[in-house]
Amino acid sequence: MDHHNLQYWRKEGQTFIGRILNWVDILDPVSLLASDDRDAWKLSLASVHSDTGNVIPLVFRPPAFLPIAAPLVLATLIPHRGMKPALFWQFLFHSYSAGFNYANRNTTVSQENKMSLKEVLLIAGSVSFATCAGAIPQYMMKHYGMKNPTVQLFFRSVLPVPLFALLSAFSLFVVRSEEFENGIQVFDSNGNAVGMSQKAGLKAVTETAASRAVLIGTTTVVPNLLISFLRRTKFIQGRPLLLAPLRHITAALVFGLMIPVSFSLFPHAAKVQNKNLEKEIQALTADTHLYYHRGL
Repeated sequence: MDHHNLQYWRKEGQTFIGRILNWVDILDPVSLLASDDRDAWKLSLASVHSDTGNVIPLVFRPPAFLPIAAPLVLATLIPHRGMKPALFWQFLFHSYSAGFNYANRNTTVSQENKMSLKEVLLIAGSVSFATCAGAIPQYMMKHYGMKNPTVQLFFRSVLPVPLFALLSAFSLFVVRSEEFENGIQVFDSNGNAVGMSQKAGLKAVTETAASRAVLIGTTTVVPNLLISFLRRTKFIQGRPLLLAPLRHITAALVFGLMIPVSFSLFPHAAKVQNKNLEKEIQALTADTHLYYHRGL
């Protein structure tokens, strides 16, 4: 990780609120088109990878996450009439998620621009599995719940919440598995590289997977709870056609609000106690705490 980037993320990541405010600023989609010199530092944080210094592809930069992922999330949550559209939108969402996870991973294990065959297979496998598993509620509703309101409710409003959250976390875990298999670079308080740690890699991937599960799970559960409450009101009972647009609007708002929150759950320049890392790492430095790039 670049020394200046490390110091910046350490400073901005001291408090949860500070991290949220920082991400709200960086995630501004307008920055994708901005060219003002005054925004040069913010643009570099949003568009340049912390490890390699390479420019992140436009569609996978953090400011692009909301405008691209939000429509895909909404489309996957819609009850489709058939399996083909359900699989199609699941495929698009998980493909984009895998691309975003890969582009914003920790790359100290390998800073080559070319994707290895193993990485290609991992991404393809995770997308394929998540696509099929994500369409299970739609399949169950179509084949087993058409005449049973309770079954419909379960597969439409209950099962998608943990399923969608777990699949998002699973996809990230698989795409970034190289980080805990081969280790990631850890740094001392001055930004000097100390060594490669598998334990730090596992911590980085686990924390990021948890943050993604919180993002997707919250986006899924809040609209369901709101709709469940509104169904009981006389106003909505007389205007049932309002339920669908209210669900979509709520999901979009929650997703947008939860992105900076989920990105801020754990520090970007994360800290780990040296005693919790490999003995080989402990022998290389007297620092009690080391740092690593968590990724997104």
